[in-house]
Parts: sequence; C-alpha cells; structure tokens
Amino acid sequence: MDTLKVRDAKDVEEVVRAAIANEQPLEIIGHGSKRGIGHAMATNAVLDVSALNAITAYEPNELIVTLQAGAPLADVLSLIDAKNQQFAFEPMNTAPLLGTPVSATIGGMIAAGLAGPRRIKAGGARDHLLGAHAVSGFGDSFKTGGKVVKNVTGYDLCKLLAGSWGTLSVMTEVTLKVMPKPEAERTLSLRGLDDAAANKAMTAALGSPFDVSGAAHLPKSAFRTRIEGLGDIAGQGEALTVLRLEGITASAAHRAGSLRELLAPFGTATLVEDTVSAALWTTIRDVLPFAAAGVLGPWPVWRIVCPPASGAALGTLLARETGGELIYDWGGGLIWAALPPTPDAHAPAVRERVNAAGGHATLIRAAEDIRRAIDVFHPQAPGLAALSERVRASFDPTTILNRGRLTRGAAA
Repeated sequence: MDTLKVRDAKDVEEVVRAAIANEQPLEIIGHGSKRGIGHAMATNAVLDVSALNAITAYEPNELIVTLQAGAPLADVLSLIDAKNQQFAFEPMNTAPLLGTPVSATIGGMIAAGLAGPRRIKAGGARDHLLGAHAVSGFGDSFKTGGKVVKNVTGYDLCKLLAGSWGTLSVMTEVTLKVMPKPEAERTLSLRGLDDAAANKAMTAALGSPFDVSGAAHLPKSAFRTRIEGLGDIAGQGEALTVLRLEGITASAAHRAGSLRELLAPFGTATLVEDTVSAALWTTIRDVLPFAAAGVLGPWPVWRIVCPPASGAALGTLLARETGGELIYDWGGGLIWAALPPTPDAHAPAVRERVNAAGGHATLIRAAEDIRRAIDVFHPQAPGLAALSERVRASFDPTTILNRGRLTRGAAA
C-alpha cells in the first residue's frame, strides 16, 4: 500500500489533486489509532498527516490553542494541563477499548467527535472547535471559523468537520477552545440501584440546581470484578450510580451535601474526592470495563445515543434479549453495550430497539468481517441521508476521501 507522508498543506493539496486525476481514493490517517472504526475502505493509498504535528499557538489567557492536525493528543493534553486547563468535552481515549497504542491525534479527535461524560454540560467536540484549515475533495485549501471565542463571521463550516470521520476534507490545522480545570471535584455514588431507579436518580440530579457535570450508571455485572479506576468503590460487580460536581472547593462540597439530601430517597450516597473521583470518570469515559485486554475483549461494542428518558428501558431490553453488558453515561443518553459474539453482532435487534427509542447506534468495536457484513453507522432516514450526501458532495464530489468508511458497499 502506498503511504504518502505530507509536510504541509501544499503537499496535501498536491496529493489530493493527484488522487482525483488518477481516480485513486485516499485513506486519511494521523497515527491510525481509530482505523478499526467504520467500514474497510477499498483503497491502496494512504494520506499520512502525522508530520503535521506542530503546536502553532497557545494563548492560555485567551483560552485558545491552535494546532496542526497531526499533533499527538497526549502531548497537547500535557501542554494545557501544565497551565491548569483542559478540553471541557473530555475527549475519549479509544485505545483501551480498541486495543491499540495510545497514539491519537488532534485531527482524529475532531474527526471522530467522541466526547466524554461532561458532554451533558459542556457540549461536544464541535462546540469547542473555533476554526479550521483544511483541504477539500476538490484539492483546494479552505479556512473556516476563526481564532477568537466570539467569532461569528460566515458559515460555521468547521462544525461539519467534527464527527465527519475524514469524509469531507483533510484537516491541516485547527483552533480549539480550552477551559480552566476545576479546583475540585466531588462524586456521589449510590449502590445497588436497578437501571430504572438509576435513571430516575440521574434525572433528578441533572434537573437540580447543583450543576452536575457527570451522571453515569454501571449495572450489576458478573464480569466486572476489579477495574482500574473503580478500586473498591464498586465492590464485586455491584450496581453503581455516580454523579459528579466540579468547581471551587467550597462550592463543590456544599453542592455535594445538598445533592446527597436530594438523593436520599434512592439510598445513602457515599462521597469520593479529586484524584479518586478523576480516576473513576476516566474509567467511564474510556469504557474500561469493556477494554480489549479484559474479559469482554472479544465482545463487539456498540455506542448508542438516545433520549435520556428512554435509556434505562432500552438498555434493560437489550441486555435481556442479548445477554449483554451495559454502561450508561450522559444521564442515560449514552449507552455502551458489549454484546456476546455473533456473526452479525446482534445488529437487527440493536437497530430495531434503538429505532423504536428514537436513537442511533454505532458499532465501535468488531472484527473486520462483521464490519463488512453489517452497517457500522446507523442508517439514516431517506431525507436526512439525501441531505448528508449533498453536503458530502459539496466538499468531495468524487468521493476521494475515506471512500466507504461511513457507508457499507460504498467502497467500490
């Protein structure tokens, strides 16, 4: 397979234009940590942007950072952490779940758009993407957005790039908003709730005035014994419902006390603080109970987004029908489902139940033969599919970029 390593945006333009002329689709990669998500692409040429790895500008006082798309995410997180700042949307580290090296890039983070537990409060990756430089499927460079938090000029095209999985353009540089890290965090945990009761507890907490920044539930599990990050908090696989509060220390402590009173009808909430709390939420963000190296490593994993009020009923039904294991995040609006191995990864049951709940499901982890046989991304309704195709064609009319990644059978 030809791997074309580019040095700058001009190189990217030339590679894309040559690919159009030769009718040769390109697979876009940084370090390739998420290549196992999506459909296999019928291409023998790889556009490697990993050399575009500079941190162009970081202005902590302005809360913005500008980076080339191949900049390693771990390095960027270390840089902003040194200034006590963070990406508020908590980008997921997919490496443990997929069983890949920890090598994610900024471009891959934006292209995948996988936000963590704070999504319910801070929004997703697209909400923190202020601007981008990219090369379209025409082989032309373009700029969208700007470098200020209050930029309102023109069309907000950069929002389209988040979650596009590299099918619209090749990002070369992005500007992102950063936020101060909270001084303190407190997590309240309730033990032994079933999914429905946990859903009610999370809904009550999120509807309270106490500014909850994380709400997750791990159902009782025969497989989850001791997980790094959970320590003794969850006992031997018992159900655990957790709620996070962040802010200045006095405020977080006060709100935790008030929230504990609110949750009293659901049981006595226990409290963990700061580093222990942070480790717990990393475990949930990165879905560590379903890690590739763990006991559920061979099981396919679905990522299901649905209305939070429907989450418990949907998850309970899926678990009963398939014998699967679940983790609920976003107050029930995000369900991670590890399901026992079958040739179709239980896709018909998952799609039917998720459609009925008004949600959508993505098969995040599965063997390539399964990903060839079923739709990895949720099939769109005809009207939405037609709109998506018009948007894609306006960026990449010959489908030269990541052809077939999002749609089964489109790789030919």
